Amino acid sequence: MEMIRYNNPEWAWLLLVVPVFVLIFMLSRYWRRKSLKRFGRESILMQMAPLASEIRPWIKFSLLMLAFGMMVVAAINPQTGSRMEEARREGVDIVVALDVSRSMLAQDVRPSRLDRAKLAVNRLIDGLGQDRFGLVVFAGTAHTQIPLTTDLQAAKMLLQSVNTETVSVQGTAIGKAIERALASFPENNSQSMAIILISDGECHQDNRLEYAQLATGKGIRIHTVGIGSHEGAPIPVFENGNITGFLRDNEGNTVITRYDEQMMRQLAEATGGVFRHGRGADMGLDSILEEIRALEKEQYETSIFVEYESRFHYFAALAVLLLILEFILRDRKNKWLGKIKIFD
Repeated sequence: MEMIRYNNPEWAWLLLVVPVFVLIFMLSRYWRRKSLKRFGRESILMQMAPLASEIRPWIKFSLLMLAFGMMVVAAINPQTGSRMEEARREGVDIVVALDVSRSMLAQDVRPSRLDRAKLAVNRLIDGLGQDRFGLVVFAGTAHTQIPLTTDLQAAKMLLQSVNTETVSVQGTAIGKAIERALASFPENNSQSMAIILISDGECHQDNRLEYAQLATGKGIRIHTVGIGSHEGAPIPVFENGNITGFLRDNEGNTVITRYDEQMMRQLAEATGGVFRHGRGADMGLDSILEEIRALEKEQYETSIFVEYESRFHYFAALAVLLLILEFILRDRKNKWLGKIKIFD
């Protein structure tokens, strides 16, 4: 299937000036004709200029406009991919559910819980190979940030944009995160699907085990990575990128966020997954990936586009040809064509 894209679509606005040129040309021809009528009758003017042509200026102008249009299209640079191929790949589907609530700003893990988690997920993506990766972000609610994809470079770019403002509703709704992660998988009850949930475990909802049981029924294991310290840490408040203080409750006391290992471990055990306390550069994700790789791999189809090729040179060549024709074509007609009226 032929696929088309435009490398520089911003140049398309130049086509809007073509009607302006046409209007200017028509007005100039009108004023010229009106001026000629002041010199005498049509029959006399025809005898004085037997080779004058009313048609050829229009042809020359049309050639110029076509050449201009071709040059604009050349600047836009249409590109084509010869076909779309369906390739069969073998791998597992992994959806990471990442906590982006404000408690993940705590700095008991440097540089912060969230930044450390993003670095570990970035490293995880590097080791996926042909596996498909998806990302769900959650706080008080959850949404899919990256649908399942094999485009791992794009996934890494989108991961960098994740922060505590990505989800507007605050809280830690782990149940909703699991629900959204489950919705990311295809409905084929495959054994080659897994969820990795990364959080400090401060969950303010109690339906997480219900969704964990739903995952078990689908044959999907939930592996958990707990991040933070048992002692806890205050939640910094930022203004213009600088810490201006720490989050306080309604009574003015500094809020301390504590890592809940028991909850994170319980969630993994309920689905047959593994639990890791996030330590080291990989935060335990390397060992979790090894567990996932032990699953039966699924074959799936993915679309691959061949590299796009630029086609601007065809339009540039056509523009040059039109300009040459315009240059060769004279305003006056050839003698052998006979006389025509100046106003025909």
